Formats: sequence, C-alpha cells, structure tokens
Amino acid sequence: MTYTKLLLSGSNSGQPILINSITSGSATPIHTAISGTSAFDEIYIYATNNSNTIVTTTICWGGTGSANQIPIVIQNGFGRTCVCDGVLLNNGFSVYVYAQTSGSILIDGFVNRIQ
Repeated sequence: MTYTKLLLSGSNSGQPILINSITSGSATPIHTAISGTSAFDEIYIYATNNSNTIVTTTICWGGTGSANQIPIVIQNGFGRTCVCDGVLLNNGFSVYVYAQTSGSILIDGFVNRIQ
C-alpha cells in the first residue's frame, strides 16, 4: 500500500474554502475521491466559523441527498474545529458543504490517499 498526502481537491493551493452555499442544491464541492473501489481517500476536514454566532453547517457525504447529509454545529470564536476525522471515500464520490449563513464558514483539510 502507498499513502500520499493531498490537498482537498476543492481548495486552491491549500487555501481555505469559503462556504457561500446555504442549500444542498448549491452546496460547495470540497473534495472528489479517487475513482474505483480498490483505493481510498482518508479525508480530514476542519471548519472555522468567522461569524459572531453559532452556525449549523452540513457536510454532504458522497452526494447531496437527505441520506448523505450530516449537520454539525460550529461554534464561533473557537478556531478550527475537526468535522471529519479520516472518514474513507472512493469510487469518485464527492464531499460537499453548505451552511446556515453564507460567507461565515471556512473549510480546510487534507486527504491521505491509500492505494
């Protein structure tokens, strides 16, 4: 097995991804996993709430349907919060994020690709 550390595919050179989306239909793409089923992406995602209030943020894992949605409450003033701790994904599925408030959540992280 080979492990390769990668940036989130939705990130520009490792910079945080600003979440302006407020619905699942317009959710911001964060990462697209490796194609096929013989390799995996181990995904770590962190959220930062830059607003003055608590913001509910939803991670859409593998799709944007209701069965794929994981709501998470992100406290303000706490810095980076781990919202995904190495969950596996493959077969070209994607991770998306939307938030209760536009422009308040920043997403960053990395991927360990296991081949």
